[in-house]
Amino acid sequence: MNEKELLELIGKGECHTTEFKKSTTDITKDVYESICAFSNRDGGHVFLGVKDNGEILGIDQNCIEKMKKEFVSAINNANKMYPPLFLTPAEYELQGKKFCTSMCLLVHR
Repeated sequence: MNEKELLELIGKGECHTTEFKKSTTDITKDVYESICAFSNRDGGHVFLGVKDNGEILGIDQNCIEKMKKEFVSAINNANKMYPPLFLTPAEYELQGKKFCTSMCLLVHR
């Protein structure tokens, strides 16, 4: 996804396929609830480091790798989320701030 597409998606705001999470230093439980909801519908994007109003806060530089690892580990762990999900996590930088998004692609059945 390029910068224009990202800004367009964020600019449209939250909807049934787009969710913003303020998470700047760790991943909160509501992130996983959103992923679970998306996996039961048409998939979608969860943006970490973005406020509900679409303001890009960014993720603390020292926390990005840890958060990505935690996120992927939890989503792919059948003991935490069943069925486990295949995700495509991505890291982006806009307005000088880094944030992450993941798209739910497929649910193991």
